[in-house]
Amino acid sequence: MTSKQRKAQHVIIKGTKDGLTLLLDDQCSLDALIHELQDKLSEHPDTTSNVHGPVKVKLVIGKRYLDDIQIKELENTFSKEMNVIIDEVDSEVMTKADAEEMKQNNQMTRIVKFIRSGQVLEVKGDIILIGDVNPGATVKATGNIYILGRLRGVAHAGFTGNEEAVICASSMTPSQLRIASIIRRPPENKENETTGQEMECAYLNEENEMLIDKLQKLSSIRPNLTMDIDL
Repeated sequence: MTSKQRKAQHVIIKGTKDGLTLLLDDQCSLDALIHELQDKLSEHPDTTSNVHGPVKVKLVIGKRYLDDIQIKELENTFSKEMNVIIDEVDSEVMTKADAEEMKQNNQMTRIVKFIRSGQVLEVKGDIILIGDVNPGATVKATGNIYILGRLRGVAHAGFTGNEEAVICASSMTPSQLRIASIIRRPPENKENETTGQEMECAYLNEENEMLIDKLQKLSSIRPNLTMDIDL
């Protein structure tokens, strides 16, 4: 076995039906990756052309962070041998923008307000609304919705796809409830519209059916749910 064969591989190239996937070692320098990539491409020039247009490349970079300039440098390395575009970068590193998005989606917004007909209140994360949501009004949150008042309009929790989100209200008589993509409209029979005094919560069960139950059962329905209210 030659020294070149014993040398650790920092770049693994896999062909797929959609293009190429590059598995890049996240423990070596970027220069080492580029040099090895140049060697691999020069060894197999006959496999690096595509008459149907640019070859799509997916980079799998593990815990390595690559900025736009470094990604362009890799793309230029390819371009010396073939016509490519970096189509996707799969990284385990959270960017600043991702961290900020996560922070916003985990925050709790507290608002004292009556939401009137035609108004739309939209927040990232959870919301505690002290006030009523009137018919024709809408409250939306990427997380959970807690209404300390009457919900008579539309409430849409987890609107970016969070199926674990819940909707709670002191008086639950909505015109429409939504959790993620699941919609529930009120029954035609509204006998309990003004008589129910217990706070209720809406949630999705394992079959993605929306159910409404007493707030006291929320701890067993969503045991990992915590609500830090500091009014």
